Amino acid sequence: MNLLLDANLSWRLIKKLEPTYNKVFHANQIGLTIPPSDIEIWKWAKLNNSIIVTNDDDYYYLMLQKGFPPKIILLRTGNLNTSKTATLLMNNHLKIKLWDKNNTFGILEII
Repeated sequence: MNLLLDANLSWRLIKKLEPTYNKVFHANQIGLTIPPSDIEIWKWAKLNNSIIVTNDDDYYYLMLQKGFPPKIILLRTGNLNTSKTATLLMNNHLKIKLWDKNNTFGILEII
């Protein structure tokens, strides 16, 4: 399972999450314009079979318009520091893995 971290999340999450997830990318480090637009991130995630991790509601509305893939993990925790965000994603790894295998839902909200 590949994760693409939205530009609004820290790139420092990559190193913390790679032991748990297959590949972790950051939107500012994949060759898109900086800052990348939501639609650019969406298209890259779709082409590269990645799940977008964000705390930006705009991806919810993109999904309503375009469907999925890509799938979206929407963090509803407010602003957390990098360590707490990493812990949240690592603690929810099993839930995320099961959700990713199910093609019924394209968005997972983590509160």
